[in-house]
Amino acid sequence: MVNMNPSVMVRYLGRREYLPVMEAMRLWTKQRTALTLDEIWTLEHYPVYTRGVSCREKPRSMQREISLIDSDRGGKITYHGPGQFIFYLLLDLRRLGLGVRDLIHLMERSVVEFLHEHKIASMIKAGAPGVYIAESKVASIGIRIVKGCSYHGLSVNVDMDLTPFNFINPCGYADLSVTQFKDIGIPIGTEEVWPQLIEHLTRQLCYQNVILGEETIPLLEVHV
Repeated sequence: MVNMNPSVMVRYLGRREYLPVMEAMRLWTKQRTALTLDEIWTLEHYPVYTRGVSCREKPRSMQREISLIDSDRGGKITYHGPGQFIFYLLLDLRRLGLGVRDLIHLMERSVVEFLHEHKIASMIKAGAPGVYIAESKVASIGIRIVKGCSYHGLSVNVDMDLTPFNFINPCGYADLSVTQFKDIGIPIGTEEVWPQLIEHLTRQLCYQNVILGEETIPLLEVHV
């Protein structure tokens, strides 16, 4: 059962390059203490392929150049780009009373509930983290846990160019199709999606207070 946690800091960060944000998350998590507030960073990334620590897959022949970055998250290869919203959950799981599977389930349930509010039926699949509409994936999950604290998190396809997914096996699954909110009839953009999904996420995580932070990332001055 999730314990009540007083507050979480939410930072809306706009559009960012992947590597500096990943490094900032890693260092922020390394330096946090038992008294540090949890944070959720919400943003979009410039076009990039990323792959998890155990993945060596590369994109197939590309029509344009998109960088491939080795991430320190779990999971396989995926694509991030404008119009896909990211929720990075920098949480003290021990303080929240959560295990890794609990966190994954809460992220999935947040998206499922959001879609239900918009009258869209969705589902989750055992052994394949994320949220699906019919057989198409609309939200993906990849996390890392260090000394009981999480970073990385959830990506949700809202209104983006899905073409780059055609050149990979999304999340390691051949022939897995992907979809997005625009194509299933949810007529709202990323600027409306993120506050609604934050509301679902923070409710699932049982935070009593949500604090809106500055549009800056702690430790972002670190260059990689």
